[in-house]
Amino acid sequence: MSNTFGRPPLAAENKELVEQRLKELAAGSGLQETLTVEWRTRPLVVQVIDMPVESLYYNPGTHRIRAQRTFDPARDQLLDADPWTDESQDYLRHLLQADPSDPAKRDKDFEELKSSLKDFKQNDPGLITRDGILVNGNTRAAALRELGVAYIRVGVLPDDCTWADVNAVELSLQLRHDTRRPYSYINRLLTIEEEVGAGRDLADIARGFRIRKDTAAQDLWVLSCLQDLTERSKSGQAQLRLMDFEGAQERLRELHRAYSKMSKVSMEKADLLKESRLAAIVLEFSKTDLRLIEADFRTRYLEQRLPEDLKAAPGETAERKIPGINRAVRPAVPGVAAARAFTDTVLRAKAVERAVDIVSAAEHQQAAAVFQQAHRALEDALEPAGKDARVRKRKQAAPDRLNDACQDIDQCITDMALARASRSLDEETFDEAVLKLKASLDKLAHAAAQSIEVPGDGVAWLLDALRPEES
Repeated sequence: MSNTFGRPPLAAENKELVEQRLKELAAGSGLQETLTVEWRTRPLVVQVIDMPVESLYYNPGTHRIRAQRTFDPARDQLLDADPWTDESQDYLRHLLQADPSDPAKRDKDFEELKSSLKDFKQNDPGLITRDGILVNGNTRAAALRELGVAYIRVGVLPDDCTWADVNAVELSLQLRHDTRRPYSYINRLLTIEEEVGAGRDLADIARGFRIRKDTAAQDLWVLSCLQDLTERSKSGQAQLRLMDFEGAQERLRELHRAYSKMSKVSMEKADLLKESRLAAIVLEFSKTDLRLIEADFRTRYLEQRLPEDLKAAPGETAERKIPGINRAVRPAVPGVAAARAFTDTVLRAKAVERAVDIVSAAEHQQAAAVFQQAHRALEDALEPAGKDARVRKRKQAAPDRLNDACQDIDQCITDMALARASRSLDEETFDEAVLKLKASLDKLAHAAAQSIEVPGDGVAWLLDALRPEES
């Protein structure tokens, strides 16, 4: 093993036991269980043995809990200092059992895994290094320990295994379709970033995750946005964490699509849309609500409903970087800076509101009041935005239906040509359909004459074409 994390205290004893079990298997003549893993780009078949679950160590580098480690900063520091102490291993155990979005709670998926192990025993082997470090099966080991099961079945990696090998093998096993418990959203983003940082091509990473390259690029953009949000949320000792955004996956992806589309028209409008939607995400509005927020949402609906203390003019903004490409750009224009300042206020209020243990009661109460004010203002602004969106939809309904009808007629022309070639056109049925079309056009002309005061070229043609029939 590479000494990135050092060797655990029982490394020598574990290695001796592993070697003994492997020798016993080699000397035996019965059917032996094996596990196939991807090892340095090639399949490798490893032997499966039984190991005392209490002698194994949770992997401090596992991607499964990367974001959740910040749940308890003090214990996270101990984990960095020495991952093999009882305190550090206990913290890893806690995170493996915890809800990814709120590590203070137990994960229902962990409880289901524990119940499955109790009823059906261990179906699939885990995987360890010869020092006894769990590469795959960390969560299963935690569940087996709670159940009081003495042994766990594990495959054994080669003796020259490095931490780079551990990371690669863990990732390849995680991406198999039969994985019981996938990485959380944020941990997947962090894993993609780590792989990019290690020099892997993005297209290659995307293939590994079974996603498109564009999706992997989108994930990097989202992660960059979230890292920026957590940095902007700092208020004294209080700060939001990446895992606080675990439940925002679909809203963040929609934000990226809307931002990318708008940035082709105007970067200023794209930034306005992004900041307004980010504020709504922090305030925990739904995906449906976010779709009502366009680039002009702040000036048309929100600004007039904001309390005066939330309208505070932002100070001079410093140079910033575009998420995903790390390129510096000039300071934001006043409209974008004001939207950004509002998002910052909401971020800091939420950070303080959640930091109950490290802020005073007065600070917590003030942050909660600011958060509620912002939420109420945005909720009030969404009401007229929704009404206007429904009006726009009604205005577009008739033209959209007519466009759909045109596409159907175009397809009809193609179908007629094919029928003519094979002499299979039902002429009587077609004639009846044309009469029905004529009746519908008569009704359309009548409705247009009543609704449109100054006809354009298209409506004028329709009225002229059908007027002789009305005389």
